[in-house]
Amino acid sequence: MWADDAALTAAAQRLDEWESSLADRAARARDLSARTRGLTGSARSADGLVEVTVDASGLLAGLRLHERTREHPAAHTARQILAVTDAARADLLRQVTEATAETLGADDPAARAIIEAHRHRIGPDEGMPDAHR
Repeated sequence: MWADDAALTAAAQRLDEWESSLADRAARARDLSARTRGLTGSARSADGLVEVTVDASGLLAGLRLHERTREHPAAHTARQILAVTDAARADLLRQVTEATAETLGADDPAARAIIEAHRHRIGPDEGMPDAHR
């Protein structure tokens, strides 16, 4: 089947390199998964009245309202909560982007796909109420 031993050796070497590359990519993927699983995003309103934390999925994990929110109409506070939640999700997306670029490399096609998937899933709200996300 092989014309000579050199061709067989070269083919075996290419297979070994391919296997090593796959093992390395799998290890980096596991590392990235572990890093991103524990991430949270957070943000605070400019006046400090609303603080939001989102989990690694971009879901609300914490909400702190300062007592002074009572001095404002509920609609104002609601708008702040939504805006700060979007800012917390943007913070999370920034962290996911950094972790992905550091782990896989910014130019890696898989890294770009992962970042885009996260951007689509947790990126800033584009007019869709949270109840319909």
